Amino acid sequence: MMQTKIMQYRKERKVTQEELAEAVNVTRQTIISLENGKYKASLVLAHKISQFFGVAIEEMFIFDKEDENL
Repeated sequence: MMQTKIMQYRKERKVTQEELAEAVNVTRQTIISLENGKYKASLVLAHKISQFFGVAIEEMFIFDKEDENL
């Protein structure tokens, strides 16, 4: 499970799931799944979301060392 701060940033900036989804060209369901840790964002999507909020990818997405498949 990948944790994100998407919901935190979204609520702080009063952005709806739908608005974020439209801004990064995904469905609202994708945003819901990301917020609930049920879906891992691609690097491109992670970059788009991070850029939307003006933060580094590392700030938005919490990478679990156990999750790495290196």
